[in-house]
Amino acid sequence: MSFLKEISPLVRNHYLSRKDVLSRRAAQITAEIQQGKRRNYNEVLELSSGDLHRGGIKPITFVRQVLAACFYPALLEDDSLPLDVKQRAESLLRECDGGSVGSYTESSGITKIKHCVSQFITRRDGGVPSSPDDIFIQSGSQTALMNMLKLLMRSEDSCRTGVLIPVPTYASFTLALEEEGAAIIPYHLCEEQGWTLQVEELRRALQAARKTCNPIALYICNPGNPTGHLQSRTSIEEVIRFAADEGLFILADEVYQSCVYGDDTEFYSYKKVLSEMGSNISSTVELASFNSVSKGFMGECGFRGGYVELVNLDSAVMKYAHTLFSTRSCPSVVGQLALDLMADPPKPGDSSFPTFSEEVQFIEHTIRKNIGRIQEVFAELPGISCQTLKAGFFVFPSLHFPPKAIKWAKKKQMEPDMLYCLHLLEETGVHVRPGCEYGQRNDSHHIRLFLGTQEDIMEDALQRLKTFHTRFMKEFS
Repeated sequence: MSFLKEISPLVRNHYLSRKDVLSRRAAQITAEIQQGKRRNYNEVLELSSGDLHRGGIKPITFVRQVLAACFYPALLEDDSLPLDVKQRAESLLRECDGGSVGSYTESSGITKIKHCVSQFITRRDGGVPSSPDDIFIQSGSQTALMNMLKLLMRSEDSCRTGVLIPVPTYASFTLALEEEGAAIIPYHLCEEQGWTLQVEELRRALQAARKTCNPIALYICNPGNPTGHLQSRTSIEEVIRFAADEGLFILADEVYQSCVYGDDTEFYSYKKVLSEMGSNISSTVELASFNSVSKGFMGECGFRGGYVELVNLDSAVMKYAHTLFSTRSCPSVVGQLALDLMADPPKPGDSSFPTFSEEVQFIEHTIRKNIGRIQEVFAELPGISCQTLKAGFFVFPSLHFPPKAIKWAKKKQMEPDMLYCLHLLEETGVHVRPGCEYGQRNDSHHIRLFLGTQEDIMEDALQRLKTFHTRFMKEFS
């Protein structure tokens, strides 16, 4: 009997996911090209992940120099390293038992680094206090989010615990909810108005869900993945009031907070906005805010460093939180060190600041240029529309397929945008993600493209996509 028949449907479905199908095929095509199999392109262009370094963006020099010195302290004697690099590495090593990054740390993270993160949050929010005791460092923000789900789940309820989540949203979070046995309560973002979050839609989703589950939490992704939207301060205030009225815990995923590109736009954290509302709300609404070194200018996805800050939790609940976040071994030490560097980067006057500033500006410039080119190319193509991108690492254009293409997909027993992505990959070597992977309204179709790649790679990918899409639309018109 096949092993797959013996494992749970959840694991089996995840194993056979769209992501796996496309990723495996992309790897196969790459291997075929390396083995000399001829195609009309010589490499697969990877626009499917959210990995800056995979997209050809070089790591920040300061980050890698400090980490290199921490891993190999003999480098501290190297005159080529800037003074501030050596000072930071020495400071971090003093916080490690035995002066080694190979030692265990406290399960909630190195105390000094938690203080550094709390100071970062206070600066970000214009002086709103942050306590290290409310911060838990984890091996990535996704791990922190899953632990929060464990804390919120109420197994004694007669009906399942419900969590409101946006549609679209990234697939791994949906899977995490399923693994915890939560009831998923979808609320749709309004694409026609720039993927805005509307309280009327939250209310509709909540009222419908209360017939079948016990909703206890509201998940927000701001800036959005995959949509690239950014909530205004007014929108955040409306959502917080809604959560206060309905007794919902807010899970604010803010990992793209440093990735803001739109003109006259600004990131406001949920904590900052909450702190400036009336005391009956600011002191009662419970909030968990997440951040990570994987996103923003650092892009250090492989280091697995993230944190969650808890706001307004009852002291008795905080005891459970401390216990829950301490049940496993300490988070990745390299991830913790990277968090320290993210929270306290070089400042004007530091030896590393000129290079650091130049590298960060280059990353921002590259993404802005890619956004401009994407908008120019899509504006020329029939059957594609795209909302103005304001933040984040992704663009999520809508595909308007002819009826003939929809029928073709049904015959193949595949979602139209998944089939589109598969043929785009096969025929051009451009690897993007289908909208059906993230959830979308019925009869709507999308693709997700990663913005954080070299300009020449993006240009090549857009020209390949343009040729394919033009031919596709002509064939099925």
